[in-house]
Amino acid sequence: VQLQAFGGGLVQAGGSLKLSCAASGRTFTNYDMGWFRQAPGKEREQVSAISWSGGSGYYANSVKGRFTISRDNSNNRVNLQMNSLKPEDTAVYYCAARFGLSAGSAWAYWGQGTLVTVSS
Repeated sequence: VQLQAFGGGLVQAGGSLKLSCAASGRTFTNYDMGWFRQAPGKEREQVSAISWSGGSGYYANSVKGRFTISRDNSNNRVNLQMNSLKPEDTAVYYCAARFGLSAGSAWAYWGQGTLVTVSS
């Protein structure tokens, strides 16, 4: 699976951004999709994920109620709507995919990062 993330940028605290990730190369609906982020000097952390069916999702506690993940299977995309952004959301955001039809699959496919900067 090839992944390309886009939509990052500079936004003021309290603002919104929408990240998107375009997938190609494999059957998109077989894959769980996720968003991760890495802030300067910190480890990469998982922000959100959505199952291959779209029936279940995950949000890190730090983004619950502010971020919404969705998938558009007709266009092979996964989106992350980020609202009420905080300076601590500043990071490089990565989309990732794992084979959803097999339990325990690793996040094996990664896109390039897109930088989100939230100014105070």
